[in-house]
Amino acid sequence: MILNHIWGLYAHPKDEWQTIEKRHESLMYSLMHILVVALIPAICGYYAAAHIGWTIGVGDPIKISQSSAQVMAIAMYAALVAGVFALAYLIQWMAKTFDSSPNFVQSLELAAYTATPMLMVGIAALYPVLWFVALAGLAAVSYSVYLLYSGVPIMMNIPEEKGFIYSSSVVTCGLVLLVGIMAFSVVMWGMGFGPEYVS
Repeated sequence: MILNHIWGLYAHPKDEWQTIEKRHESLMYSLMHILVVALIPAICGYYAAAHIGWTIGVGDPIKISQSSAQVMAIAMYAALVAGVFALAYLIQWMAKTFDSSPNFVQSLELAAYTATPMLMVGIAALYPVLWFVALAGLAAVSYSVYLLYSGVPIMMNIPEEKGFIYSSSVVTCGLVLLVGIMAFSVVMWGMGFGPEYVS
């Protein structure tokens, strides 16, 4: 069943990583997990931007047109899925440095399940107040980093000491990916693909 490891990753992450490692799923299973979970922030972000409006400090909520929100939601969804795949590629590429040789499906599992809290926190956008979403996002990022640090030694079959350095390298690459996606968004907005605000 798709999404069957989510509860375990929140309730008992180390045991769940062991379960994931023992029975690796297929590429299609990991792909379906990513495609389903990445819908959460895209749909919630669309609804918040087009129908509720974002509150930033005092003043009226800021809304964008439904067509702009649709384009942004689709772009967000594509960027999230591509980001998880890029992270999986980097995990596999760096593995040789740390005496591990995972296949792409193992790397994708690690990337997908590590990214799950950051994707699921997208539901916080249904209460689109900047400070609330920022705090929820910070908590999700923190838990994703914890999942990564606890999962790398298990999934990559390496000692915890090497796992710590490997995880730190993956976190660094993840931050670079995030900054790259944000920079690309700014460039696209500058080229005229920015949102259309409504009053």
